[in-house]
Amino acid sequence: MSLVSYWYNKFRVYFSGHHSQTYLFCNRHKSVIKFIISGTIATGTDLLVLFVLYGLLKLNLILSTSLAFVLSFFVSFSLQKFWTFRNRYRHHLFRQFLMYVVNAGFDLGVNALLMHLFVNKLAWWYLGAQVIVNLIIGFWNFTVYKFVIFKKNKDEIFF
Repeated sequence: MSLVSYWYNKFRVYFSGHHSQTYLFCNRHKSVIKFIISGTIATGTDLLVLFVLYGLLKLNLILSTSLAFVLSFFVSFSLQKFWTFRNRYRHHLFRQFLMYVVNAGFDLGVNALLMHLFVNKLAWWYLGAQVIVNLIIGFWNFTVYKFVIFKKNKDEIFF
């Protein structure tokens, strides 16, 4: 048993014994919780890489934001595939990655359309509008990732 597994099991036993209601809630909704954590880690990666490349190393802003975006995109894909949705099958990796890229392009278009609608047409505050748009896109992405891109197939073979 690995050290991480050992400490995870120790924490799980403690948490389930001392906070049983919270544990049951978290266990029931673990894919949603993992989805949020994965998104937070990907966002943190994006911001950290941007800070290092642009803020500290003084690289070009467009290059820095592009590299930060690409790295955070790979972090997001990896975490969603292997950790959140526990899809460890490799023979669909390219197809899943391609669908993930297409979905991200769709998200970008929906983000632009809804932001235009909420801010320019309905005169909403831009940051509040972005929060609402992110929630809409987040619900969409969770559904697409769980039931389309990383769906569980009982007949698939590991690695």
